[in-house]
Amino acid sequence: MKRMLSVILLGLLCLSMFSAFAPKVKAQQSTVDWWPIFHHDLTHTGYSTSTVPLTNQLLWSYPTVNSVDYSSPAVINGVVYVGSDDHYVYALNAATGAYIWSYKTGGSVDSSPAVANGVVYVGSEDHKVYALNAATGTKIWSYGTGDKVESSPAVANGVVYVGSDDNKVYALNAATGTKIWSYSTGSSVVSSPAVANNVVYVGSEDDNVYALNAATGTKIWSYTTGDEVDSSPAVANSIVYVGSDDDNVYALNAETGSKIWNFGTGNYVDSCPAVANGVVYIGSEDYNVYALNAETGSKIWSYSTGSQVESSSAVANGVVYVGSDDDNVYALNATSGLTIWTYGTLNLVDSSPAVANGVVYVGSNDDNVYAFGAITVPQPSPPVPSSSPTIPEFPNQALDLSLVAIMACAAFAVIAAKKKRINGKILQG
Repeated sequence: MKRMLSVILLGLLCLSMFSAFAPKVKAQQSTVDWWPIFHHDLTHTGYSTSTVPLTNQLLWSYPTVNSVDYSSPAVINGVVYVGSDDHYVYALNAATGAYIWSYKTGGSVDSSPAVANGVVYVGSEDHKVYALNAATGTKIWSYGTGDKVESSPAVANGVVYVGSDDNKVYALNAATGTKIWSYSTGSSVVSSPAVANNVVYVGSEDDNVYALNAATGTKIWSYTTGDEVDSSPAVANSIVYVGSDDDNVYALNAETGSKIWNFGTGNYVDSCPAVANGVVYIGSEDYNVYALNAETGSKIWSYSTGSQVESSSAVANGVVYVGSDDDNVYALNATSGLTIWTYGTLNLVDSSPAVANGVVYVGSNDDNVYAFGAITVPQPSPPVPSSSPTIPEFPNQALDLSLVAIMACAAFAVIAAKKKRINGKILQG
């Protein structure tokens, strides 16, 4: 009877110790607005509900072997994913910048990663689209196109949408990489597709903006601008916003493609628009960042940097974050356009900032990934390499303490078992 009581007490002790150390991860994760895809979401609004840094406090920087050029960070579950011209895709700890894994492709990675269901999707200049295990970086599949893949993938309803310099837009099965459909334009597709209401919106260097049926790839409409469209569309309130190398920003009816308004800048507009609170924020190679009325296209303010702006703005908590070829990262007041802070890197900043959990992440041609700010909500620990695509949910400290509790219970069990040995016999419990 005493032995049975001891076993029961031991079990209750183990349970209480494990419960005490077990983390409440779901509550933490639900408060964070992650940035899992180029320009935040499938519609490319570039808008986050995250808290933001109001100073240029550097949290960390991570050196790659070559430029972090046009690839822009994706941030989810405490991990930053980004590509580099050194041919690698990197996974870094979002809180510390510590290296987790890297995957080498056969060319520069200017495409921005998209993360969905534990898989990282990204293009490379080796003419391929890759699907990588988000936890380990191991390749799940790759799909070969006919030319460079500088476009950034969008993943919706189990389908990966991406453009290629072989003049095509592709729809690939997200699980297997098999082609569902492709649509041929008249030139390279550097623009990154946006997806809204089962329609894919994308630009092409044949001077057109396209709306394609997401299921079949059939053309719904196209709108012809005066030059190449390398800008990636953003969709908000049934309006498609996009830039063109004809020096204009366009607002098009999302259903019909008819023009609502256009705004003329002084040079190419390759930046992707950000849309928040009735305002469109976009950069131009005329050295300016513009804030435009989303309904009318009238200018609210413009901010002059020291060089062309190909980086796409991120907007959060009343602040606009953007890079410039004058080597700086800017934080601007979203209402007035006044400078909040700047940070000077050592080369061009064409990468587009991502904002998540109180931190701004961005790449630079000075071969670094930068993180500004401070983590505002405790986040899950980074993945531990494994064969599973599931990112571990437990923070390191809680996991370590839980292991201690389990080991302690095991030790008690061994002691209890030894006490059963009397005169060389093992008594039955």
